[in-house]
Amino acid sequence: MNVHATPQMTAAEQALIDTYGQLFSDLPGDTAVVVRRDEAVEALKSGLPTRRVEAWHYTDLRRLLSTVPAFDPLARAKEQPALLSGATVLPVLSGTVTSMPQIEGVAIRRIFDRLSDGSLAAQLFDGDAADAIGAINTAFVGDGYALDIAEGAEIAKPIELQNLHEGGQTHVRFATHAGRNSRATIVERQTGTGEALVSAISHITVEDGAELTWIILQEQPDDATFLGQTNIEIGADAKFTLFFMNAGGKLVRQEVTVNVAGEGSEFILRGVNLLAGGTHCDVTMVLDHAAANTVSTEVIRNVVTDQAKGVFQGQIRVAREAQKTDAKMACNTLLLTDEGEFSAKPELEIFADDVACGHGATVTEIDQGHLFYLMARGIDEKTARGLLVRAFLAEVIEDLENEAMVEALEEKLTAWFATHG
Repeated sequence: MNVHATPQMTAAEQALIDTYGQLFSDLPGDTAVVVRRDEAVEALKSGLPTRRVEAWHYTDLRRLLSTVPAFDPLARAKEQPALLSGATVLPVLSGTVTSMPQIEGVAIRRIFDRLSDGSLAAQLFDGDAADAIGAINTAFVGDGYALDIAEGAEIAKPIELQNLHEGGQTHVRFATHAGRNSRATIVERQTGTGEALVSAISHITVEDGAELTWIILQEQPDDATFLGQTNIEIGADAKFTLFFMNAGGKLVRQEVTVNVAGEGSEFILRGVNLLAGGTHCDVTMVLDHAAANTVSTEVIRNVVTDQAKGVFQGQIRVAREAQKTDAKMACNTLLLTDEGEFSAKPELEIFADDVACGHGATVTEIDQGHLFYLMARGIDEKTARGLLVRAFLAEVIEDLENEAMVEALEEKLTAWFATHG
């Protein structure tokens, strides 16, 4: 007879289980939500994923998440100025919605209310407990925003979702439904102060003919863990543009799951990872082309310095019925130190026979000839290196085609390089 010993829980795993027991009575939710929370906690009892789980091969969460900070019921972060002047800010401060501004053409509800009346359970919780980030967030989420953009609405001003914390634990949800032929830009800010465990899940539906641009700016402090997940469904003749910039955090895992479900639709992904210190940052994407005549392009640029480690896993899956798919993916990395590391794993899984698909990955250092050229013209070495790094990233940022947004993100890049360059 074979006896299989159950692995002993780590301190972080035990802390998650204990925290759920302590907070259970304070978490919002009707019976259906409680069932989903209990399922999520049962999944956590099986242990956090290790390298033996293929999707987590480069990020051993069980080992890397060594501690979990306690909830701080007294914490209340302060709202920050918007990234773009004139944007409408929807803040979640230390896990709680504090403002409900009105936006013409957009219906806004609190996730707290949708949890309490059960309307969130079936729509957002189905299957979420099956993965580590989904299980953690499902167990503890208490608030966030649900946005419903009306059919045909053109939202002129950007909408900024702020998830801000002052340490401890923060778990939020964002749900967005872009109605047919609507137009909008949404900025998601993830930042705070102090040691923290932050999880954030977004569910985004883009209906036929709609165009939605989603910007994620993640600037967690050096001792914070950020676990993010963005789930997207794109309808026919719709266009969804996702841009992310990771510029902080001790442990970062950002998952992107996309279903290009409607014929004639387009998905654009542009990403920048600025990795320094002891950061471990993992961006994992799964993109399904499920309909004919669809297009996707993904370009990721990474800058790695100090002892930072980065990961990009990108899988494109083309279904048999998705003929005429045009999908391209590229991951390019600039290593500024010998101690930095970056692992890239692009994948294609194609069942259709009439497609144009490709992927590529490169890793390089700063070209010493280019550096010498600039320094020979009186530019000091740090400034010259900064110019070369900005040139490496400029193409990706400028693809946004929004001058104000490009300038704001370039300011973030300049600030990061001033500290870490």
